[in-house]
Amino acid sequence: MIERYTRPEMAAIWHDENRFRIWLDIEILAMEAMVRQGWIPADALARVRKKASFDVARINEIEKKVKHDVIAFLTSVAEHIGDDSRFLHVGMTSSDVLDTAFAVQMRQALALLIREAEAVFDVLKARALEHRSTVMIGRTHGIHAEPVTFGWKMALWADEVRRDIVRLVRARDVISVGKISGAVGTFANIDPSVEEYVCRKLRLSPAPASTQVIQRDRHAEVFATLAIVASSLDKFSTEIRHLQRTEVLEVEEFFSAGQKGSSAMPHKRNPVLSENLSGLSRLLRGYSVTAMENMALWHERDISHSSAERVIAPDATILLHFALGRFRGMMEKLLVYPDRMRKNLESTHGLLYSQRVLLTLAAKGFSREMAYEVVQRSAMKSWKTGRPLAALLWKDKDVRAALSKKEFDALFDIDYYLKNIDGIIDRVFARKGGKA
Repeated sequence: MIERYTRPEMAAIWHDENRFRIWLDIEILAMEAMVRQGWIPADALARVRKKASFDVARINEIEKKVKHDVIAFLTSVAEHIGDDSRFLHVGMTSSDVLDTAFAVQMRQALALLIREAEAVFDVLKARALEHRSTVMIGRTHGIHAEPVTFGWKMALWADEVRRDIVRLVRARDVISVGKISGAVGTFANIDPSVEEYVCRKLRLSPAPASTQVIQRDRHAEVFATLAIVASSLDKFSTEIRHLQRTEVLEVEEFFSAGQKGSSAMPHKRNPVLSENLSGLSRLLRGYSVTAMENMALWHERDISHSSAERVIAPDATILLHFALGRFRGMMEKLLVYPDRMRKNLESTHGLLYSQRVLLTLAAKGFSREMAYEVVQRSAMKSWKTGRPLAALLWKDKDVRAALSKKEFDALFDIDYYLKNIDGIIDRVFARKGGKA
């Protein structure tokens, strides 16, 4: 069902037409390699190239009878090329075609995912630079800590997405492996030169060793990567959901004209895009577990992995492509409320300055324990009464004994906390090597 919501170019990778086209390319490339070695006649290859075709409906019809997808495919192709079909699939096994084609499809899918992740990086960079000086409170455990900026938060996310891009590129390399090595991978009935030729033409590397299948640790790594990328989106979306809560309302998903948030309550403006992304990430993490379970096959091969892969490969790549696009669009239109950020920051009456006072008292000769106790007792009064921390601290005899009024007042300067923010943001985006 997710195909309805994604760009057709990703869904098309998993359509039968594309899959069978890659299968046919592999079969013809294997013939080319054999012609080069003089094992089959060149004129047969020329006739096959001219006539080779397939019919998806016919393949499906044949498969209902033979219960074997590759045999059904080869039968359909043979109906188009005639007697020369005896030169197809020579010395090969079904998984030579299936696994090598699967690698090509995964390469195609990962290329689109990389492109979309790079677009997400660009949006986060733009928002980081836009809001590099938009001050907000940083939170730990959900509780106010010390000031940051919204641009700093966006730079942090962009840096993570850059790592995700590197992961996707690495995953594409890991999966870009083919095999044309026969029934149990020993090249008993086909020469390694055929595998080398086919893989080179398809921009794949030959598997250094394989059984009847390419080993599934490769696929598990790829699906684990997709899950990590999805989990990054989940992390970002969870933050947006928290920041959009009514009590916080520092950012908000764009709410379009005519949009409705609730069937019952007309006032509702819910973070539905972020919630959707969090939900989709759960599916992708589940698919990674399935891919890991696919690693343990019986002996040189069984097919317990293939039924699962037919589900998780299109679903995972289409889902992640959709999720990346949704997140990008959400962040492009995200509403940011600097005034609310400032109001929330000031709502704790200066408690955010507590660490700086502690460190200053320690520098004046207080033990850390004593400095902590002095600041905490005023901080707890501030929590209970809502009175400014600075006013309470200045009434403390220990503080007045250690600091002049000028020294004390200087401790409550918010710029102190932001002095390195620009440097952090610049460091993120000045890294050599661009996005990846």
